[in-house]
Amino acid sequence: MSDILHTLKTPLGPMLLSASPEGLCGAWFVGQRHFPDLQPPATRTEPPTHRLLAHACAQLEDYFAGRRQHFDLPLDLSRGTPFQQQVWTALLHIGWGETTRYGELAQQLGRPQASRAVGMAVGRNPLSIIVPCHRVLGAQGSLTGYAGGLDRKQNLLQREGVL
Repeated sequence: MSDILHTLKTPLGPMLLSASPEGLCGAWFVGQRHFPDLQPPATRTEPPTHRLLAHACAQLEDYFAGRRQHFDLPLDLSRGTPFQQQVWTALLHIGWGETTRYGELAQQLGRPQASRAVGMAVGRNPLSIIVPCHRVLGAQGSLTGYAGGLDRKQNLLQREGVL
């Protein structure tokens, strides 16, 4: 069975959402780095008929409107390597308005020498915003490494009161 796709209009540009039978498996800004080889459907104004995608759209709209700080959606992270899945799961524990650094994340995972590998896994996060990779900063607290673009990362952190 193939994934079900929907394109959502956001204040930061259109996002392609993808749902598998196991859960939400993708939320990418259209055209971002590491964008999947998928043809995004046209952006629509009506909500999707697929229940999970409808919930994801509503929660993202609430996030952008400042009414939501946490996402409550079943996620399918199975398309990454075991290490990527471990990193993406760790990202879920970085709360609203909090940040961490790649090196700190590597330490948390028991791999203190793996900050570069952690950065690569963070950059491949398939669930932008929902798995909050935008909350990871460079060694000196610099804005680095966001597949959706540093302007979007800055905007997301400003929305969360970090910057």
